[in-house]
Amino acid sequence: MNLTLPELESSRYRSPSQIIRVISELWMTNEMYCPSCGNASLYHLPNNSKVADFKCESCGEIYELKSKRDSIGNKILDGAYYAALSRITSSTNPNLFVMRYNENLVEGLTVVPKYFFTPDVLKIRPPLAQTARRAGYVGSWIMYSEIPVAGKIPVIEAHRECDKESVLRNYAEAVKLKVENINLRGWLMDILKCTDKIDNDIFSLDDVCVFTEELREKHPDNHNIRAKIRQQLQYLRDKGFIEFLGGGRYRKIRR
Repeated sequence: MNLTLPELESSRYRSPSQIIRVISELWMTNEMYCPSCGNASLYHLPNNSKVADFKCESCGEIYELKSKRDSIGNKILDGAYYAALSRITSSTNPNLFVMRYNENLVEGLTVVPKYFFTPDVLKIRPPLAQTARRAGYVGSWIMYSEIPVAGKIPVIEAHRECDKESVLRNYAEAVKLKVENINLRGWLMDILKCTDKIDNDIFSLDDVCVFTEELREKHPDNHNIRAKIRQQLQYLRDKGFIEFLGGGRYRKIRR
């Protein structure tokens, strides 16, 4: 995999955001494979395709690409808030590639399976002022820090390509957490994020219950938070993401 971004042959693109969009998409077309099935290339969809940049012509998975210079940070600029929210709660939500670049090099690339997106991942931006060209436009942020660690699968790290078989295996493992119902998905992702916040690999039910008030704020209709936490931990155990040690203790399974 060549990690050098291509150069534009045309100078018709003036803004830096346009230029990086074009060259990052060209790099993806030339270098990237499908992390779902391993197909050697991705098809670059027409520019007018809604919320999708690439499609695997083998398995049909679709992907969106977001690029940031130097570091990803906590959030990534996204499109119109209400359209993005509708997309996340639909069956047509694309998987997400997040690229980090510096100068003309791809420093990092991560893929996030679509089943790790919930409404909490989106943050609404203030409407543009009436004096702006797109007055009243309401944009959004993707809160990258709100995506569980298990949903951030590295493809390139520190300017080094990750083993393809490991990427495919990690992607397949992550998709085991596929939950179509957006409310049930929200619970699962919230418990995953709670376990991410626990420093030790071995933890207890009580360690997760520390986040009860935070979970109650997110799920006010649930009146038995502890039982729901236990249920979600059991689901994560059944899917192979944690191991039950007995006595209310669990171990994270690192990949």
